[in-house]
Parts: sequence; C-alpha cells; structure tokens
Amino acid sequence: MIISWILLIIGFVLISVGATWLTNGSAAIAQKLKVSEYVIGMTIVAVGTSLPELTVSMASVFEGSADMAIGNIVGSNMFNTLLILGVCALFAPVIFTKSNIRMDIPICIAVSIALLAMLWGGTLSRVEGIVLLLCYIVVLYISFRTGKAEAQDETDEIGTNGNFSWLKAAAMVIIGLVGLIFGADMTLDSAIAIARDLGVSERVIAITLLAGGTSLPELAASLTAISKGHSSMALGNVVGSNVANILLILGSCATIAPLTMSGITTIDLLTMVGSAVLLLLSAILYGHRRITRPEGIIFLIAYIGYIWYLIN
Repeated sequence: MIISWILLIIGFVLISVGATWLTNGSAAIAQKLKVSEYVIGMTIVAVGTSLPELTVSMASVFEGSADMAIGNIVGSNMFNTLLILGVCALFAPVIFTKSNIRMDIPICIAVSIALLAMLWGGTLSRVEGIVLLLCYIVVLYISFRTGKAEAQDETDEIGTNGNFSWLKAAAMVIIGLVGLIFGADMTLDSAIAIARDLGVSERVIAITLLAGGTSLPELAASLTAISKGHSSMALGNVVGSNVANILLILGSCATIAPLTMSGITTIDLLTMVGSAVLLLLSAILYGHRRITRPEGIIFLIAYIGYIWYLIN
C-alpha cells in the first residue's frame, strides 16, 4: 500500500511536467500550421492524451473484457466534460467560438447519441466499428478546414511559443506526451491497486478510477492550457478526446472484435449524452459563449451526483 502511494505521487509529478511541455509545443505548432489552437487541441493533444484510453480499451478487448472497454470510454467522456471542464472553469472562463457552438459540440453530441443507438441492442459490431472510424476521418477533415479560417483570431494568443523551431516544438510535444502517458499509467496502476485493496467493485473501478485515471492526461493538459491562457486548446482537448474516444478508440476495438456492454447500463450511456448536451446548453443559454465559475460548479455537482449513484 505504501509503495502504491509513492508511485501515485511520482506519477502526478510526471503528468504535471509532461502537460506543460505538451501545451507549449502544441501552441507553437498551431501557429506554424496556421490553424486554431482548438484544432490542435482536438487533434494532436486530444489523440495524444487519449492514448491511455486506447491502450486500456485494446487490452480489455484482447483479454475478453469488452464491457471494461466500453465502460472506460463512457466514464472517460463524462469525466472529461463534467469534471475537467468544471475544474478548468473554477480557474478561468472556458470560452467558446461560434464554430464550437454551431459545429464542434453538436458533433460531439451526435457521436454520443450514435453510440447510444448502436449499443441499444447490447453489441457494437465490426461493421459499426468501421463506420465509426470512417466518421472520425470526416470529422478531422472538417475540423482542419474550419481551423484554418479561425487561426487569424488567435495569432496574438500564442506569444513567444511561435519562435520555437519545428524540431523543438515537435520534441516538446513528444516528450510531453511520454511524460503524461507514463505518469498516467503509473498513477492508474497505483490507484487501482489501492481501490482493490479497499474492496471496490470492477464496474465502479471501470467507470470511475479507470476512466478518471486514463483521463488524467486530458485533465493535466487542459488545466495547463487554461493557466497559460489557451482556453480554446483546453476545450478542444476535451471535445476532441470525447470524439476520439468513441470514433477512433471504440471504432478500432469493435473492428478487432465485437464489443458487448454487459456491465454498462443505458443510464450510463444517457448520462454521457446528457453531459454533452449540458455543455451545449451552458454555451447557449447561461454563460454567453463561455463556461463561468458557477457553471463549473454545476458541472462538478453533476459528476459527483453520478458517482454517488454508482456507489449506491
């Protein structure tokens, strides 16, 4: 138990350092590619920080625990939207662009609803997995085209990071991702070991600790981006990770072997969809194109309520 706590602390240190390097390198690449920071957050940062989910989900499929793979993704998406954006909003407003409201978040909602529909019968087939992967390619294409148009509005935000060479920027992204992933893996293993010693069930571990642990890179990257004034990158990381989790990760897993949701309920899936809808409502009805501190608190209360429901 003591060793697990020590490894937990070391993991958090690696995550913190990795997140800083990843954010700085990604901001520089955004300027060099002349695309918005949101797009970089949704692609490079989102896919990179989603590698733990990919690893865990793939391992679950090969070990015959498909419900763990689906539970990991469903839990991660709720963790990303409610907890990560909720925490970020406590530090600084998370600002939306018109494109986020009109296209990006609706895409996230549509993808979540599509997963709910596909899993309504209890199974995600290989054909559906291939469809999800093809949809991900389309989403990336649309995002890059939109990001080119928005890049001019962010020129002044990136600051001196734009002076980095391509080699230095790429190295910072790679080293940052390595630190994030190794740190998250160390933290996750330690947390699960502690939870099992305390007698926590596998379903609760999948949707809470496993999902939260594999989402630690997203949390660290988003908080670091917010602290450096790159709120659009933080939002892109969360929305992009949610889309990548469903289209890329579950799509890849289902293409390898059909997935079943024996341990995941319809309520879990509806909560995931609801969290994405709440994000859109926050942008349209309450925050005037931003998530403010009071809304962040609402997000956190919603997540805590869901965890309370799971435990009880």
